[in-house]
Amino acid sequence: MQTLSKPFLPRCFWQLASLLTLVLVLTGCGINNIPTYDERVTAAWAQVENQYQRRADLIPNLVETVKGFAAQEQETLTAVIEARSKATSIQADESILNNPQKLQQFQQAQGELSSALSRLMAVSERYPELKSSQNFLALQSQLEGTENRIAVARRDFIQAVERYNTELRTFPGKIWHSILYSDLERRASFEATTENAEDAPAVEF
Repeated sequence: MQTLSKPFLPRCFWQLASLLTLVLVLTGCGINNIPTYDERVTAAWAQVENQYQRRADLIPNLVETVKGFAAQEQETLTAVIEARSKATSIQADESILNNPQKLQQFQQAQGELSSALSRLMAVSERYPELKSSQNFLALQSQLEGTENRIAVARRDFIQAVERYNTELRTFPGKIWHSILYSDLERRASFEATTENAEDAPAVEF
């Protein structure tokens, strides 16, 4: 039975030690930063989608409540329904992050819905019974909370995209991108389409 020669054992040890050292050095140099930041962008986008969906789910009840007290405001009600339909018709899955044009269409549709909702909420000023309705007040509170959550989710998404894009353009991320992650492109972010777009729409009375 052959035994390993003594010089072979130290050689194996040093090779293993060198490999472990290389792994630690590469890890410390940010080799995993790009996929990590990419996953954070995806997670942040999921929160944006979640909050917009929450708002969309509130709207039918809000429309029905307003209709019960102010059926004659048909033009405003129709505008909200149509804006909601347009906003929810845009497929806003992860693939939208690789399509700046589609992302812009999505945010424009959401902006139009925000504008239509603001007009709908202003209707209550003309109808004291609606303004004092417990159901309407509850929906108003939920909508206001949702708008605030949307603002936070959008901010987190913008920050995640900024960090990811910066990693692709700076050292050492630029090197790792060219060697290992060339299939990952820069991500598009939200852009303000209206004045003070970063602020949640006011829904107070």
